[in-house]
Amino acid sequence: MGRGKIVIRRIDNSTSRQVTFSKRRNGLLKKAKELSILCDAEVGLVVFSSTGRLYEFSSTNMKTVIDRYTNAKEELLGGNATSEIKREAASLRQQLHNLQESHKQLMGEELSGLGVRDLQGLENRLEISLRNIRMRKANDDTGSLIHQENVELSRSLNVMSQQKLELYNKLQACEQRGATDANESSSTPYSFRIIQNTNIPPSLEMSQSQQKEGECNKTDAPELGLSDSIATKK
Repeated sequence: MGRGKIVIRRIDNSTSRQVTFSKRRNGLLKKAKELSILCDAEVGLVVFSSTGRLYEFSSTNMKTVIDRYTNAKEELLGGNATSEIKREAASLRQQLHNLQESHKQLMGEELSGLGVRDLQGLENRLEISLRNIRMRKANDDTGSLIHQENVELSRSLNVMSQQKLELYNKLQACEQRGATDANESSSTPYSFRIIQNTNIPPSLEMSQSQQKEGECNKTDAPELGLSDSIATKK
């Protein structure tokens, strides 16, 4: 009977896992050595156990193998990046060529190789482009008119604000003049005084409180008394 197929999975038992590691490690190192001898290959093998122990094999020198591996990896990555850049550059060149051909056809050049359908498609593209240009021009004209109207409205608003300020200043001046006139008219230019005399009964004398320049009446203020009436009664 042949050996049963082993399931490739982690061995739970630590003793069995260690025994299996030792056996397969020795077999792996033996196979690496045989490969280097039989095929004249440069082989480098590095193994770390679960406990952290290092096992290695090198057909020449491990440092030389690692350096060679690092250089080869960088060249491989650089070659892949270069290939990608070359593909992208070729795609961009093709797009540029197509755009140049389309531009020439829109300008009416190199139309000899086009069929009826191609010419109809070109005509449709030209009509769509012309329609878009007209719409853009109409929008620009509308925007210019709106801007001009805004400028006019702003100018009118400034004029109205100036007129409002002038009317307000005039109103303030009129109110101040009215208040001044009211104060002057309410003041009384004449005053009355009572004159006491032993021989003459009390009398009222009206005199002018202030005399302005160029007196209108040169006579003294008249005195009102009761002496005449008393003499008549006697």
